[in-house]
Amino acid sequence: MRRRAGCASFLFYHSLHDEAELIFGLLKRKYDLCMRYVLLNYFHMSRILLEICTGDPAGVAAAIEGGADRIELCSALAEGGLTPSVAMIRFAVLRIPTNVLIRPRPGDFVYTPEELGVMKRDIEEAVRAGASGIVTGVLTPEGEVDKEACRRLLRPAQGLCNTFHRAFDVAADPFQALEDIIGLGFSRLLTSGQRGSAMEGAALIAELHRRAAGRIQIIAGAGVNPANASELLGASEADELHASARSRRESAMSYAGGAAMGAADAADGSRMATDATIVAAIRRSIDSFMNTTCHE
Repeated sequence: MRRRAGCASFLFYHSLHDEAELIFGLLKRKYDLCMRYVLLNYFHMSRILLEICTGDPAGVAAAIEGGADRIELCSALAEGGLTPSVAMIRFAVLRIPTNVLIRPRPGDFVYTPEELGVMKRDIEEAVRAGASGIVTGVLTPEGEVDKEACRRLLRPAQGLCNTFHRAFDVAADPFQALEDIIGLGFSRLLTSGQRGSAMEGAALIAELHRRAAGRIQIIAGAGVNPANASELLGASEADELHASARSRRESAMSYAGGAAMGAADAADGSRMATDATIVAAIRRSIDSFMNTTCHE
């Protein structure tokens, strides 16, 4: 009995230690981020933010190195992005403002009650872990915004800066969807203008920005790269840009067995990964656009 009690005390102590370490880290992160926002607001009153979509520790580091303002954290980017692990959320939030994707599976955005229950619990965990906001979206079978489902998902994330994601791009009526999303209280809308890339959908993005009239931030995403970022900002009038900024990274293995682990994996073990040089190039393109605009 003494041994069991001692073991339980040991585990209890380490559990408290881990919780205290997490709380201390979150408090330090809040202070650091507050100072960062103060400086950004002082030096860049109308700064156009760059959000990088990434999903692993190296990707978080690359986004920071390249000058990203925020990340959208997800897993399975090859599947369009899925909900990341709680451990990965805790890792990211200590380093950079982190919005967490809540998407339980690939495919459409019509979810069963069971899936919505899982999504709600994932949001609760993300909020507890220190997420700056959640990124999600639910549609009805008819292609309308599922307002009741969205209200349920937003409830645990009240007070955060939440984004309605590219489920919007398959909504039947983009202008009604915009009004519904604003009415639900989302802070941002991520869209490609209902086209394959944001550049192709720039005209619709610009119209959404006009109709939104400052009630919600419009983020242009899909196909954003250093070559088109500046042109896209001019054509779309987007408030922010969203990019994955990836390049192929070779495998660290010297032995290659030749068996792929999934449909999106290369047989040689290489993968697409966030590239700090691409992030930095997009950031420079944004800054160049801002400088040009300010001097016109």
